[in-house]
Amino acid sequence: MNSLNRKNALAAQLRPERIIQFGEGNFLRAFVDWIIFNMNEKAGFNSSVVVVQPIENGMVNVLNEQDGLYHLNLQGLDNGRQIDSIQLIDVISRGLNPYTQFDGYLKLAENPEIRFVISNTTEAGIAFRAEDKLDDKPAKSYPGKLTQLLYHRFKTFGGDANKGIIILPCELIFHNGAELKKCIGQYIDLWQLGDAFKRWFEQSCGVYSTLVDRIVPGYPKDTIGEILEKIGYEDKLVVKGEIFHLWVIEAPTSVAAEFPADKAGLNVLFVPSEKPYHERKVTLLNGPHTVLSPVAYLSGLNTVREACEHETIGKYIGKVMYDELLPTLNLPKAELETFAGAVLDRFRNPFVKHFVTSIMLNSFPKFKTRDLPGIKIYLERKKQLPPALTLGLAAICVYYRGGKRGSDPITPNDDKIILDLLASLWAAGNAQTVASGVLAAEYIWGEDLNKIPGLTNLLAKNIDSILSKGMLETVKTVVG
Repeated sequence: MNSLNRKNALAAQLRPERIIQFGEGNFLRAFVDWIIFNMNEKAGFNSSVVVVQPIENGMVNVLNEQDGLYHLNLQGLDNGRQIDSIQLIDVISRGLNPYTQFDGYLKLAENPEIRFVISNTTEAGIAFRAEDKLDDKPAKSYPGKLTQLLYHRFKTFGGDANKGIIILPCELIFHNGAELKKCIGQYIDLWQLGDAFKRWFEQSCGVYSTLVDRIVPGYPKDTIGEILEKIGYEDKLVVKGEIFHLWVIEAPTSVAAEFPADKAGLNVLFVPSEKPYHERKVTLLNGPHTVLSPVAYLSGLNTVREACEHETIGKYIGKVMYDELLPTLNLPKAELETFAGAVLDRFRNPFVKHFVTSIMLNSFPKFKTRDLPGIKIYLERKKQLPPALTLGLAAICVYYRGGKRGSDPITPNDDKIILDLLASLWAAGNAQTVASGVLAAEYIWGEDLNKIPGLTNLLAKNIDSILSKGMLETVKTVVG
């Protein structure tokens, strides 16, 4: 079987590098890069993407081995019609690791054609670290790296107002653009980069909040043999996604004119406010995703579809979505129920095998943004804690205990400080200690959650039940 590269894949095109992308993961490749591919093909966008690896250990080496090429397998139903497509995506020109290629990373800022920066560094990625320094190679945080890049561009072009950058973060936090802009402002002040640079950044660059929506299971390990046979190449970066896609961008029409997704027939909306779209999607899609994954996995299930179709876990998902999260939103109930039903249809997509373990990266930061607001609002409105959401947090705590599920090792993946915390708490071997210790971690939550009335004891009770009765039996006590 042929290696996948631009020499062998003669149809692949190499266009001018106009986009810097922080992140090489499955979602960006199945969503943003696919959108750029379609704009190139249908709207004359004529742009390539340079991928920057946001953490020290990543996949840009594999990406470069394939000259940035990979195949995207989209599956689902479109107005009752079955879609099962495989496309060669050729928009990535190369990948850079700033930890080993810092000079090459800064050189990206010297390219006059660079116009966009797009990122997805997970919910934990948009954060300010006071320890970062301008002369770090590179700064550890994503906003720090981006500030280094922008400052180098400012100096390279002498503050030319025409060399500003349009920045589109895809991290799933509310007002991600405002949060990223705030962090960059903090670095400008911390590093004393000057008023002229601050004015250039504020007037010539734009940081716009966005909301992304597409379920991306990732590498299709269950069907990879069939896919490789179809494409005729050895592709280590095949990625699978659903056909549904939505990108909501809170930006003016001038940005829409430069990013012609509408001309490519894509579901990319430029709107005055992304807030209603964000709250609905994060609460009713990502919120259930975050808690169903550890609950399903510890119950012996492996995919989202299996979880939805399981007699008990399916009831749990419905309880989380309809009984606990939906009542915390302020949109019309009928509209929310319609959206929730559509989400469940997407969860049950027979063409997409979405492994729950792929959702559990950085579960604690995800729970903070996706489910914790629901716990607080539910408690305020119902005068009691939501039992299913609280059980989901307990399942995350137990999953982070590690060990094995049957013969399979449990390997949680999160920030080292969080993994170390859980390891030390579980070493005490006491559910109450784990519960209170997790809730007290202000670097996760931004506050001490032990102050929420009853949460510590209920979380400890759920953890203890999972350990003594098992996950499935504990779920049964919650769903009735």
